[in-house]
Amino acid sequence: HGLILQKYCWFIKRIMERSVNIFVLNWNGKKIINECLHSLMKISYTNSKIIVIDNGSKDDSVSFISKEFPKVQIVELNHNFGFAKGNNMGFSSTDHADYSIFINNDTIVDSAFVEPLINTLEKNNNIAQVSPKIFYHNQKNRIWYAGSIVNLPIGYIRHKGIRKNDSPIYSHLSKTDYATGCCICMRSNDFIEIGMFDDSFPMYCEDVDLSLRFKKIGKKILYVPDSKVWHKVSYSIGGEFSFNKWKTKQLAKFKLINKHSNSLIVILIFPLLVLLSLIELMLNSLMRWFR
Repeated sequence: HGLILQKYCWFIKRIMERSVNIFVLNWNGKKIINECLHSLMKISYTNSKIIVIDNGSKDDSVSFISKEFPKVQIVELNHNFGFAKGNNMGFSSTDHADYSIFINNDTIVDSAFVEPLINTLEKNNNIAQVSPKIFYHNQKNRIWYAGSIVNLPIGYIRHKGIRKNDSPIYSHLSKTDYATGCCICMRSNDFIEIGMFDDSFPMYCEDVDLSLRFKKIGKKILYVPDSKVWHKVSYSIGGEFSFNKWKTKQLAKFKLINKHSNSLIVILIFPLLVLLSLIELMLNSLMRWFR
């Protein structure tokens, strides 16, 4: 009788829960996606589907995932289309759930990470996006994302709390300037209506752009600290302070500013943006040296 009751409760819970698709974008991530999928298979949210979008991997990722995680749906793309277009294509080729979560393949999730995200969105239709508290994978209590700040005129885009130890000040539900693409949750219909990710951004700032577009139509973006994720930062691009990451990020930042700012302002502030980018490059070099 106890087993029957348990199955009945599980069935009722699944009916009452909104459906969620969890999209994991993968490119040559065979070495890291195993840990990510293992954690996703243990989540407590029952009405969910895990979908790996493979961006034309050449490292047998697809066969590995098929063998080790037969319950995971795989969308195979024939080319590396980048973050924005890859996610758009994977999303468009599947049956849409009520909610969609896009998450990096170099993450590990808390088993209860979904519920706080969905519950926050359910409370207010004017909330368009939510992101969890994200920690560094190798420093379990050190924050990578606890909200964000965007100041386009000076090209300042930064996570709140980054590299700080977790503390009560980072444990409050709050508005944020953008939801990070490392782990972002939204209603599937909202994602469609806003035009999905702008796939002219090959990597970086497509998440900022999406949030800015939502904010322009009066929607809110929230940071949800009760949801927790751990992140192996910039694994696919050589590490957090790599030159390749810096270069790609700066180009994306210039594109973002040009898209969302007056063209005259862009011309006036361009020298400042270049200077700030060079300062960031020097700081990154120092961080690599002292690591």
